[in-house]
Amino acid sequence: MARLTGKFALITGGSSGIGLETARQFMAEGAIVAITGRDEAALARAKEALGADLITLISDAGNIAGQAELAQAIKRLWGRLDILFINAGDVTHLPLADWNEATYQQAINTNFSGPFFLIQKLLPLFTRPSSIILCGSTSVHIGLPQSSVYAASKAALLSLARTLSGELIGQGIRVNGLSPGPTDTPAMKKLGLPAEEEAALRKTIVELVPAGELGSPADIAHAAVYLASDESRFMVGTEMLVDGGVANL
Repeated sequence: MARLTGKFALITGGSSGIGLETARQFMAEGAIVAITGRDEAALARAKEALGADLITLISDAGNIAGQAELAQAIKRLWGRLDILFINAGDVTHLPLADWNEATYQQAINTNFSGPFFLIQKLLPLFTRPSSIILCGSTSVHIGLPQSSVYAASKAALLSLARTLSGELIGQGIRVNGLSPGPTDTPAMKKLGLPAEEEAALRKTIVELVPAGELGSPADIAHAAVYLASDESRFMVGTEMLVDGGVANL
């Protein structure tokens, strides 16, 4: 199928994991895709994996001032935007006592403030109709220890799916949340745990999932394709949970 033929899509945090797989599936459905990331080498690997048609842009999702620069880059590239997938995220989990102002602000800027101002700066470029997908988390719905700032920032982002939908639907812009559950991505490596501790953590996480396994990036990407396409035209201001039953069972 070619459900996204001719559509221009921007994916933040697209150099690995869910973002990279979503870029792959968007391109397979006919979209012209740009991804962002902070690591030039990781972006180069993504381009090697998906081909020369993939556009890569260096951008830090937590740099609020940098969101205007990203919007200008999209304006120069295409002059319009049909799909925005806010996928970049800071997954820091810490006990309450270990948070400090710097780690707190970095998580909030990456997961909420940066995305908010990126949407604002991109607003003149969105076509009619267009789709904004905000990557939340099933952590919003459960009391997972050490997820305090992460879950709160994702809850704020998911709130935007409702409030911005109310504000923008008259302009033909749909905003929806997409909340993954525990997913097998390279993000776990960023925790810097020894191999044995990482394996133990993975086992603990799997035990949280009624479906009995971690999700794959493809599971989330399939949902993103649906939300990006006209097939979901009647979905507005809602949250799609793709979490193996974590939040509901």
